[in-house]
Amino acid sequence: MDDVLKENERIDQLYSNDIKIIQNPEVFSFSLDAVLLADFARLPKKSTSKTVDLCAGNGAVGLFMSHKTNGHIYEIELQDKLADMAKRSVSLNNLDDKLTVINDDLDNTFDYVDKDSVDVITCNPPYFPDLEDSKKNPNPYLAIARHEITTNLDKILTVCEGLLKTNAKAFFVYRPDRMLELFDAMQSHNVMPKKIQYIYPREGKESNMILVEGIKAGKNGGTKVLPPIFVYKDNSNEYTDFVRKILYGE
Repeated sequence: MDDVLKENERIDQLYSNDIKIIQNPEVFSFSLDAVLLADFARLPKKSTSKTVDLCAGNGAVGLFMSHKTNGHIYEIELQDKLADMAKRSVSLNNLDDKLTVINDDLDNTFDYVDKDSVDVITCNPPYFPDLEDSKKNPNPYLAIARHEITTNLDKILTVCEGLLKTNAKAFFVYRPDRMLELFDAMQSHNVMPKKIQYIYPREGKESNMILVEGIKAGKNGGTKVLPPIFVYKDNSNEYTDFVRKILYGE
């Protein structure tokens, strides 16, 4: 298995789905937000369905969702090294017939996937705005993954609006402190927020992540707030039963 790895890479595993994934902490490693997003997203089973994961990184979300559908999943990632890791992870899991990694800018998405043809979009966008005074990671790979240097919510939602069929769904994981920005961007691009789920490190702490489901051309109103998810039990570093199940299948 070492022959599929490059310098500083390792193979990690999401045991709940029996998925192996190539990681490189110097470039990008998936975290719990990717696992939560993949679990939150609802994919159609039908073989003719299309799912697109935007800002795919090393392919974690698409790989973790692959057992949910008989359709095809497209993963779009700008950074060459991350896309290369994703492609090798797809092959490592013998999923080349189900997942296609596209190494290009989101602006060129419609060169690969037809407009109004997609059933589901998932996206783990960069969390932080690209402000002049914002402190960015000196590692350009990590900086691009975390800050809106090459993309932003408006660009992402423009792609979502173009790709999705009417009444098709988009799923996001994001930060609560930018929740209103996300909702504004969604509504301005005709993707109406319909379900919200708050993630908390543990009980008694502020939420540090949100999961959001939107529907293209959905009606106003009817938005549901789902029960909260807690990552750790009490004051311990032990995962809650829910998180253990999505990570380890226990």
